[in-house]
Amino acid sequence: MHDRDDRILSPSQLNTLARDLLEGSFPNVLVEGEIGNLSRPASGHLYFTLKDARAQVRCALFRPKSQWLKFAPREGLRVLGRGRLTLYEARGDYQLVLDTLEEAGEGALRQALEALKAKLAAEGLFDPARKRPMPAFPRRIAVLTSPSGAVIRDIVSVLRRRFPLVGVDLLPVPVQGDGAAAQIRAMLQAADASGRYDVLLLARGGGSLEDLWAFNDEALARAVAGCATPVVSAIGHETDFSLSDFAADLRAPTPSAAAELLVPDAHHLAMRLATLQRQLAGLQANTLRQRMQRVDRAFLRLQAQRPQARLAALADRAGQARQRLAQAMQRRLERERAALRHADATLQAQHPRRALQRLRERLQDLAPRPQALIAQRLQREALHLRGLARSLHAISPLATVARGYSILQQPDGRVVRCIADAAHGDVLQARLQDGRLDVQVVTATPDP
Repeated sequence: MHDRDDRILSPSQLNTLARDLLEGSFPNVLVEGEIGNLSRPASGHLYFTLKDARAQVRCALFRPKSQWLKFAPREGLRVLGRGRLTLYEARGDYQLVLDTLEEAGEGALRQALEALKAKLAAEGLFDPARKRPMPAFPRRIAVLTSPSGAVIRDIVSVLRRRFPLVGVDLLPVPVQGDGAAAQIRAMLQAADASGRYDVLLLARGGGSLEDLWAFNDEALARAVAGCATPVVSAIGHETDFSLSDFAADLRAPTPSAAAELLVPDAHHLAMRLATLQRQLAGLQANTLRQRMQRVDRAFLRLQAQRPQARLAALADRAGQARQRLAQAMQRRLERERAALRHADATLQAQHPRRALQRLRERLQDLAPRPQALIAQRLQREALHLRGLARSLHAISPLATVARGYSILQQPDGRVVRCIADAAHGDVLQARLQDGRLDVQVVTATPDP
């Protein structure tokens, strides 16, 4: 019999209360044990038990968290799981719903790694400002990795395909195990001190945290940061990180990706070079056209400034002036004659003989004046033209030639101004007052 004050619960109500009590009391627990009763349904979830020598607990790792595991769970594997304790109400079974799962032992290692990472970061070892840029065209690369793994083959294959001109040296080192970190550090420092390489590449394939632990060595991280040569770190897969990655000047997700990042693509470089060559040829052609145009304009100006050309221009101007003067005088004479004819007609109409006689006398006086004015104007223009001719003659090189000098010219017409303009054996033309002489250079003696 039950007490009247007792609350009667259904199984579902009881399980709900138990679930709330479990989830409230154990929101986040860390359990270590061996995997048993492992099940992988098509849904992608993982179901198993964690057990020790005396007990076990049901566990569930739901998708997609199960897809991010860095290892393959298997029966008997000792693991460390973190999650919340809950109750599956339909069966009344309690279970551990996990958020993370890792191999036992990695937890302590990861905590130690995070502590060391925080320490080195506080010292500024991972500061981006101290990282060196990668050379655009490295001539020789040192690869520090295992000589027997697929990593070196992948790296060399990518480098040969993208940029065959680069030199690659394999510096063999162990990439895991006791003493690996010290050997890697010694080889890295020796390669850096040699000054032989443009880039140092630390490379290793994927693995567990223990497998990659050599690259989390504090002394190795400090050696990477202290190198004068740029260092690239390509340790593990894309999701793996090590202290070497943070200390290096560049972190690559995989060794093959590191090779892609270090060298340019030769095909793209050839295309770029062809484009630059076409642009250079276009610039050269355009510059040549501009220079030729400048030469043509300079030649025309030079031709226009020759004494003969200037003299011809002045003579043409004098002829035009004479023509305009003659036309003006002719028009004036015609106006005078028209006026006389008009006056004569007026006098004849009035029949004053005396006035007619005076007009005739005036006409006789005026008749020779236009010709005299034209003659005087022509005489003044002739005098001015002769003065210009004398001035031009005074500055003309032909006047200098007439005084006994000569002008030396190359066969192409260039004037020889100093002994450096002619060489021994050159055949020159000496221009004299009445012709040219062909002379040959025998000796050239500068003035003291």
